[in-house]
Amino acid sequence: MRLDELPTPALVVDQGALERNLATMAEVWPGRRLRPHVKAHKTSGLARRQAELGHTGFTCATIREVEVMAAAGLGEDLLLANEVLDMRRLGAVVEAGARVTVAVDSDAVLRAAVDGGVREVLIDVNVGLPRCGCAPEDAGRLADAARAAGLEVRGVMGYEGHLMLVPDRDDRVRKTAKAMDLLTTAHADVGGDVLSGGGTGTWRTNAVVTELQAGSYALMDTAYAAQDDVPFEQALTVLATVVSVNAAGGWAVADAGLKAFGMDHGDPTLPGAAVLYCSDEHTIVAAADGGTLPALGDRVRLVPAHIDPTVSQHERMWVVDGEEVVDCWPVDMRHW
Repeated sequence: MRLDELPTPALVVDQGALERNLATMAEVWPGRRLRPHVKAHKTSGLARRQAELGHTGFTCATIREVEVMAAAGLGEDLLLANEVLDMRRLGAVVEAGARVTVAVDSDAVLRAAVDGGVREVLIDVNVGLPRCGCAPEDAGRLADAARAAGLEVRGVMGYEGHLMLVPDRDDRVRKTAKAMDLLTTAHADVGGDVLSGGGTGTWRTNAVVTELQAGSYALMDTAYAAQDDVPFEQALTVLATVVSVNAAGGWAVADAGLKAFGMDHGDPTLPGAAVLYCSDEHTIVAAADGGTLPALGDRVRLVPAHIDPTVSQHERMWVVDGEEVVDCWPVDMRHW
């Protein structure tokens, strides 16, 4: 199949850009030092490629992701970096032979791990992002309680997600160091071998974690691409067809809209054109300065601003080499 034969809208992955992204990250964070976050791509096919490069531990955001990864034979070391209060499904994955570790930040989540049959935990520490995580000064107590309940405490995790898109690198370095000071202080009280955290935005600025939870680096989006020290290429685009052109008005309409993109970081972009707005099923574009409108029937490659929620809108992604479709990966970790 060729690219121009795909039904639109379609997720398209440039094989060359993907492989270069994977190689760049693996050079700096080799093997088990990288724990790729599958929430970004939700695709066991891509996760298998990451495992082939030696990244055999993975980060998950949902129970569904843990289940699919284990069923795909990628359950050597799965971390659910999220709090859940019903872990019975996770316990079933453990009983089937996968290794599952969960993040805990309270006595209630700790008890859920015990009741659900999960045996290993990381103490989730709040390092500045107003989301999950216990206070650093409570981490030691929670670790003691986990051990007393029969759980193995592997270490700590702390996600500095509020710093991923800080535009100034020096500012990001300072703020990341401050966040990681909180994590190392907690780790001194908790013990264990693991300090887990970080992401694509701090892949060069986080010098503390023993494993990096980066996900977006593989496929990329325009939000991360705006960072000067995030060199990964845009590997994923949304292929659309121009279905209407209003030459007098100066706009063209492509058949991928709000339902094909994650919009929380803004509109998608189209190189060589200006995106005017998105509606449910359409993206409306104008010609850029000195450019021309796309023609009726043209195929265009729209670049998403936020990869994670964009991928979750689609059932599959098509891997291409130039104009040739070389593979199709189901987005098999959608939903919960």
